[in-house]
Amino acid sequence: MLRLSLTLMLLCSAPGLAAAQAPITAEKSAAPLTLAELLTVSARSSSQIVEQLARERQARSRALTAEGAFDTVFSVESRSRALGYYDGDQVEARATRPFGDNGGYVYGAYRLSRGDFPVYEDQAHTNALGEAKIGVLYALLRDRLVDERRTRRTLAASDIDIARFERQAVAIGVQTRAIIAYQNWIAAGWRLKAYRDLLGLAESRRGGIQRQVQLGAKPEILLTENEQNLVRRRALVVRAEGDLQVAANALSLYYRDAEGRPVMVDEGRLPMAADALAGVKVAAANADPAATRPDLRGLLSRVDQSQARLALAHNDLKPRFDLRLEVGKDVGSEGLGGPSRTPTEAVIGFRFSIPLQNRAARGKLDETRAEIDALQARGRFLRDQIAVEVEGIGVALHAAERLARAAEQERDLADRLAAAERRRFELGSSDFFLVNQREETATDAAVRLVDARARIATTRAELAAATVDQAALGLDAIE
Repeated sequence: MLRLSLTLMLLCSAPGLAAAQAPITAEKSAAPLTLAELLTVSARSSSQIVEQLARERQARSRALTAEGAFDTVFSVESRSRALGYYDGDQVEARATRPFGDNGGYVYGAYRLSRGDFPVYEDQAHTNALGEAKIGVLYALLRDRLVDERRTRRTLAASDIDIARFERQAVAIGVQTRAIIAYQNWIAAGWRLKAYRDLLGLAESRRGGIQRQVQLGAKPEILLTENEQNLVRRRALVVRAEGDLQVAANALSLYYRDAEGRPVMVDEGRLPMAADALAGVKVAAANADPAATRPDLRGLLSRVDQSQARLALAHNDLKPRFDLRLEVGKDVGSEGLGGPSRTPTEAVIGFRFSIPLQNRAARGKLDETRAEIDALQARGRFLRDQIAVEVEGIGVALHAAERLARAAEQERDLADRLAAAERRRFELGSSDFFLVNQREETATDAAVRLVDARARIATTRAELAAATVDQAALGLDAIE
């Protein structure tokens, strides 16, 4: 009990948290909510899209970190003898810059020494104004075409592409679900209108039946039958009202205010235009719908990353053979080291090493090859899956359009029969049971037509997602 009380106190003391969890009710507006408005709001404020934008920025930051491996490094090192026979002091400043297209680097250094050094440290001597030096190390075999630094940079650049493709895939999914939620909301509203119209017919007939019963033209049991019919139709309205509220609640996940809070759209903003349930207009599909799919493009980027790691593994199997060139010159008057420091000095050198076993590189090579094979197999399946998906959605759309045409014909015929039966009932040529049956059949046909049109809208949204139709999904403005 104490724990429950504390929980209630925390909830009451955090109104912002409670407001963030529950949708707010939108102000009543005469303007119907359009699909374009919903898609604009959803693309701007959807938490999932915002999250993927943040992950894309994170990938760009990692790419900047990888570029840091090519930064120029400046260092200073000094050494002083505090005690001992010799009193030599020296300081050296060095700047090193890696090559962007080779595993080597270029460097420049300046060194200055004072005092006396032991013979085994004779190289520490410089002239009075110090020694300037410039050198280069160039990789001739291993690290010549590719090395770990450049591979990290390549992988980081691919990570940006992968993050962008993942953002596109998430945005497509969000916008598709937003369209489906919007069409479901309209369909629920139109079903509610159909059931309200059906209830209105029964209520408008109540007064006439009461007068006929009072005049003795109709039996009193007809009043009870009409009340039973009214209760049944009210139940249909109540259920449809609940379905509309559920649909509006689902829509609030994508329709938000300027602060990003979910908004429960008022029933007054329900569009009643004939084309409100038409769905999105999908452009003609490309010859190769898989070419623009972000999931496949992201997979291909991962293949490229594996190829980069494969090249690095091949590089690690090569022997190292580096060339070093260095030029140095002491300046100023002759120091304690003697006149040998004064002439310009040029040094050339080589470094060679070869791995004798290198099992780590061979294991990485085999692992990367297997990874590439797996990714390529997945890519082939994904291409086939996309082609089948687009073809299947096209077939489903064609079938849904045919079903809608049949439902529309059924609705028109049922409306004509219901209207004719009502006239016959008013003239006394029909019975109460038959006119109710005609009206309910007409309403059922109208509801089936709404469902058929909603199915078309849903299928068109799925086709737009499968073919990456940015304009239909409302994403062309944010790409």
